[in-house]
Amino acid sequence: MTIVGIRCDAGARTGVGHLVRCVALAEELVARGAGVRFLSDLGGVAWAEAQLDRRGLPWHPPPFDPVGLVAAVERLEIDALVVDSYTLPAPHSAAVRKTGRPVLAIVDGDFRGQSADIYVDQNLDARIDVEDAIGLAGLEYALLRSSVRSLRPATPPAHHCGRTPKVVAFFGGTDAYRAAPQVAALLARTGVGFDATIIAANAELHAELSAIPAGPGQRFEIIPPTDDLPGLLAGADLAVSASGTSTWELLCLGLPAALVWVVDNQIIGYDRTIARGYAAGLGQLGHLGDDAVTTLRTLLTDASLRTGLAARAWAAVDGRGVERVAEALLKAV
Repeated sequence: MTIVGIRCDAGARTGVGHLVRCVALAEELVARGAGVRFLSDLGGVAWAEAQLDRRGLPWHPPPFDPVGLVAAVERLEIDALVVDSYTLPAPHSAAVRKTGRPVLAIVDGDFRGQSADIYVDQNLDARIDVEDAIGLAGLEYALLRSSVRSLRPATPPAHHCGRTPKVVAFFGGTDAYRAAPQVAALLARTGVGFDATIIAANAELHAELSAIPAGPGQRFEIIPPTDDLPGLLAGADLAVSASGTSTWELLCLGLPAALVWVVDNQIIGYDRTIARGYAAGLGQLGHLGDDAVTTLRTLLTDASLRTGLAARAWAAVDGRGVERVAEALLKAV
């Protein structure tokens, strides 16, 4: 059996995006008969730990230096390593490559010095031009979990007037920048009816969300992070989220989305997604004002606008990225 190691982390400040896309790749590798071992610091985030435990994916403490990483790779009989990190020092991946094991690096534009045999950049309009390595770039390599891909509709969803729009708002497993209360307040300011499910990453955010008054015809349901999120999204008329790895899940589902950008590394993806008409843009978190309220009001009341967004989104991501990446990695072993 081929054993693949995955070196990625999660945490209250770093979020869970790296882990989520690595879990997606791990699911596909296991389905192809490979074994997977995570080397991860999950920051004590219970939801992140549950993603591995629930799938039976073993995880081990991350080594602190390149020597430790090589020792862990050898001890766990790992044949290839996946690296997905903004902070892992470059010598770690280089040390593993020197042992003759292939390394796949998941990147977002900047390689951050990582040495790899295969580079994957799943972002819209991404390009990889490197000698002596394989570059897999663009949305056709988006790494999506099976729970999302299984819910992809056969055709783009059509939206109709006549029912109260269902909204789902979520901002990762930790919502480190407290986006949910800001977006809930914007929704309330639209003055139109909706039925919204808001994900509260912790008890503090839950309390803050509970204090936001809903207007006539408006309803907020506040829930903790849940593995049922893909199902909630599949039944929604509108999603509100941060521009990031979850964006490609929304596109795959053909779900109209309103996006905010939270940190600087989301700006390029946000701008490109909005420019292509794959989603609507609300702007920068912390600077959301009347324009964002107007955009949300229009999305809630204009079913034809949502239908157009759904069609463009659905066509952009086919959900088979994990298959393409897994095949390339296993071929390199």
